[in-house]
Amino acid sequence: MRANQTTLRPLVLVRHGESAWNELKLVQGQNNESNLNERGREQAHEAALTLRGQEFDAIVSSDLARTVETAQIVARELDLSITTTTALRERSFGDFEGRPLKELTPSLSGIENHVVVDDRAHPTNGESLQDLWRRVGNFADSLDEQRRDERLLLVTHGGTIHALRAHFAGEPVLNHYWYRVENCSIWTVA
Repeated sequence: MRANQTTLRPLVLVRHGESAWNELKLVQGQNNESNLNERGREQAHEAALTLRGQEFDAIVSSDLARTVETAQIVARELDLSITTTTALRERSFGDFEGRPLKELTPSLSGIENHVVVDDRAHPTNGESLQDLWRRVGNFADSLDEQRRDERLLLVTHGGTIHALRAHFAGEPVLNHYWYRVENCSIWTVA
């Protein structure tokens, strides 16, 4: 059964707070060397305050340090447990991770003028957007099988949020509008 045809409860998605590499405008991907900076910790606390009053059963987070730290700040405020998974990681940019974001060309990213023009493009040893969409879609489908009745808060990454939103809308990633997902922005998907 496709995730967008289920009775899943709405999911709330939160992008991690600002990291040192965000501040330096470096490609992070699945590199785990970058932690939240002070602004990122403040953003996570503000997101937690915004989410207070909503009922969640648990937090599911990417296992990368910047998301785990964001999830821990939110979990303390909302008194929730955290489960981590590699399925919610950012898209892997392979050998390009740690390099300046401005050097990530459309031939490597598959994105031009904020639109996905090539969902198979990828840096050496990295994932394509199609790979990301498939990974995230498999995770979303597993939620339907394993955690259908839970109200979950997912702490993840900008690219992963795009893929989740496209998956739940039943849209392919090709031609998807790639808008900016701000640090600690909150999104709801049905």
